[in-house]
This record gives sequence, C-alpha cells and structure tokens, in this order.
Amino acid sequence: MLTQRLCALSRVSRRSVPWFRSSQRRWAQVHDVRFLVTHRPPDSVVEKYKEKLQKKAQEKGLNSVDELKTAYKEKIQAEKTKAAAPPSIPSHKQTLPFSPPPPPPSASSKPSSPQQISSATPPAGLKTLSSYLDISKTLDLPQQEIEYIWRLRHASNPSSLCAAIPTSNYDVIEPTARRFPQFILPLPRPSTGAEIHFLQWAFPSPETATVLFTHLAEYKLRGEYSQPHTMVTWHTELKDAKGLVLMKGEVASGRGVSVEEGKWLVMCLQRFYGGVGGIRRGLVESFGRGDEGFKVEELVEEAEKIV
Repeated sequence: MLTQRLCALSRVSRRSVPWFRSSQRRWAQVHDVRFLVTHRPPDSVVEKYKEKLQKKAQEKGLNSVDELKTAYKEKIQAEKTKAAAPPSIPSHKQTLPFSPPPPPPSASSKPSSPQQISSATPPAGLKTLSSYLDISKTLDLPQQEIEYIWRLRHASNPSSLCAAIPTSNYDVIEPTARRFPQFILPLPRPSTGAEIHFLQWAFPSPETATVLFTHLAEYKLRGEYSQPHTMVTWHTELKDAKGLVLMKGEVASGRGVSVEEGKWLVMCLQRFYGGVGGIRRGLVESFGRGDEGFKVEELVEEAEKIV
C-alpha cells in the first residue's frame, strides 16, 4: 500500500517534466564568449591605455610608446608564453584534505589486535544485556529464576514492557524479520474501530534486535522523521546457553498509546512473525513484497482472533 502511493507520486513527478521543457525559451541567442574575449582588436587596447603607456615611457626616459614596447619586448613575450602554458595539475595528496581510507583487508588476513575486532562491538549508546544483568552470574541460574529477575528488574517503571520467550520461538521470528523488516498492525479502538500502526525492525548488533512502533498516519506524513511511540529491544546473549531471549521495551508518554496497548502490539508482532505458514505469515510476506492483493480488512480480521 505504501509502495503503491510512492509509485504514484513518482509517476506524477515524471509527468511534470514535459511541461517544464515546453516552457524553455528556444529563441535565445548563443554567443561565442571565447571570441568576444580573445579577439578584441589590439588597437582598442592601446588607445584605452595610451596616456598611461606614454607616462610610463617618459618615466623610463623613452620618447614614445613604440620604444617602450621594444624595450619590454622580451618580457612581454615571456608573459605570453607563461599564460599559454597549461596549468599544472596538483597531485592527489594535495587535492584531498584527508588521507584516503586504507584498502579493505584480504579474506586471508586475521586481526592481530583488539582494535581490529570491531564487528562485535555494539554501536555507541546501544544498551546490551550486560547493562541490566551480570551475564556471568546469570548463566548459573535456571530459566524460571532468570525470568523472575528480568521482570523484577523492570517492575519499578510503569511504562516499561518486558518478556522472556523461548529460543525456539525467536528462531522463527528473527529470519522473518530480517526478510520483511516492515509491517503494519491494527490497534482496536472502541470509538473509531482499528487504528493502524507501522513497525520497523533493525539489527544494530549481532546480539540485539530493535522494533519501533509508529502511528501509520504520522509515518506517512513525516517519514523517517516521525516519532515512534513504542520501542522494543530483544537481547539474544542467553539464547543458546539458557534457551531464552529477553525483551525490554518502553511506551513513550503523551504519544497516544497506553502501556496495555503497547503490550497488545508486541503480542500481535509475535503472532504474525512467529507463525510458520498460515494466513498471518502470508500477510507479513505479502506486505513486505508490496503485493497489490494485500488487504487491510484481512489483517484486522486476523488480529481480532488473537486473544
């Protein structure tokens, strides 16, 4: 649906090009500027500066302008030769205000220092699971105790969302999210029916996945500058060792979505992305491919079945 509207806008913009071309002026005259500059009659130049040249000749003890030209003949010829010479091209190092980046390492090269191992380093400002838990101590705890500690860790924040899901469920959700990182979900409203929300997946580090929920109307209006009302982060550091993926999220206040509604959206996300086959999975794939057969009514009908 969003793809169709973007395509429609691009078609409209392309149609406006012929009108612009038809308004160009075809009767404008073209002059050879080089001729006007370089083919000026030399006599006019002499006449223009005759008084100055005569004064210069008198200062040098000469009787006329011709004698002045004869005296400076070699110098004038040298200046002409210098002006006709092509300009020197500065070297590559002189034109760049910074040094070029080093060539990419070959496939056989191995990192020799900790500074070279940057792929596993999370981006600045991104909180990993170690920001909330002591992972080394958590590995010694059973699953139920880890879930209890995780929920207790966020119980003091009334706008927070937290959950712990089995690794088997997340292993189905993540590949689908990487293939189709954008989707829409309906939020039931008693007075106005269903309100559509837009979600986007991102994977800022190998052990972290984030989901941003935004009002679809705001996203269509502001695009990437729209403000999400809910942000969810999945931490996979314990996925293999303990069979758990921990989720933490928060609902922004004053954005028109309550904490309970944020929980509903997260639950819908898991049901649509966590299904193997079926109508819900088909809707995710259809929307991600931009199929014209995608129907919002069918999406709302499937969301209403979620209890």
